[in-house]
Amino acid sequence: MSNDFLVFDHVTKRFGALTAVNDVSFSVNKGEFFSLLGPSGCGKTTLLRMLGGFEKPDSGRIFLEGKDITSLAPNERRVHTVFQNYALFPTMTIWDNIAFSLRLAKLPKKEIEEKVDAILDMIQMSEHAWKYPNQLSGGQKQRVAIARALVDRPKVLLLDEPLAALDLKLRQHMLLELDTIHDQVGITFMYVTHDQGEAMSLSDRIAVINRGTIEQLDGPAKIYEAPASRFVASFIGDTNFFSGEIVATEGDYCTIRPKGFPDIRAYNDKQLKVGQKVDLSVRPEKIRVTLAPPPPEKGASINVYPSTVQDIVYQGVYTKYWIKSSDFRIAALKPHSRFLLDQEPITWNDKVFVWWHPDDGYMVEAQQ
Repeated sequence: MSNDFLVFDHVTKRFGALTAVNDVSFSVNKGEFFSLLGPSGCGKTTLLRMLGGFEKPDSGRIFLEGKDITSLAPNERRVHTVFQNYALFPTMTIWDNIAFSLRLAKLPKKEIEEKVDAILDMIQMSEHAWKYPNQLSGGQKQRVAIARALVDRPKVLLLDEPLAALDLKLRQHMLLELDTIHDQVGITFMYVTHDQGEAMSLSDRIAVINRGTIEQLDGPAKIYEAPASRFVASFIGDTNFFSGEIVATEGDYCTIRPKGFPDIRAYNDKQLKVGQKVDLSVRPEKIRVTLAPPPPEKGASINVYPSTVQDIVYQGVYTKYWIKSSDFRIAALKPHSRFLLDQEPITWNDKVFVWWHPDDGYMVEAQQ
């Protein structure tokens, strides 16, 4: 085996006729915040449960620090899990909840006190030490669950949709707290979520999973800006797809001819040839919407298309437009970087220009 800290080696798991995880291989670095991201039923929680020892692969092996842990019981792995429902003992105080595993390990009383007090201080819950779980908010319970899992310093902390039960504001706050806790303890975190925002905010790397396989494993920026497949492009954020054939190439650029839309100029990073099929992804924030055409651009020709505004949604930070252009309905975002009330508004049924630079589209494999 390699010297990677955590390795899944050709792991497959089936439940009857369903293949939940299909020949998956990847490695995780020590101290990394690593996320498994994908829709419900894609296999991400099954991967987590196999690492935790709650499921056993049908084939393949799992290695932790070079040791094969595939067949070890959960309590033999030094891998702890934080569940969505917290799983705190309701009749124990917060202090006793956190101390529970240390007492099971029969550590000296003084060492238990030092460890529990230290981690309560780290999660800023010292003043709540003698309360019971039903006296805490959802966010406080989640912090206690994380502290209980971390107090005896596992090698890996597994987090299975840990913020799903919290409201939006509390989730946003807990994201910052999770990031801070990870930085403080330096333990490898493996985080399972279907929420792309959570994964993008927290992760060093993300494995995007679809139908039991990994479609892309990269850093957040690479996954968003350079998706490896149409699925990744569509699952991570919003995007516009233009499917067509390459009809010309010139240097680093090519011309794509979609059906029902004018030709599009795009950066040809994959060096595709004339006649090849391609799907072009253009993110809504890359597309400009203006009442006047853009000024002339040096270098590669800007893609400019006369269009009509169909729908508008004001979101405070930005406005989202849906534009009818030829046979396509295009989504575009306009950030409000200046005081909005001083600007000439774009409204429903306005004749506008949508435009973007050829470098701002990204080609993925054509949908078959």
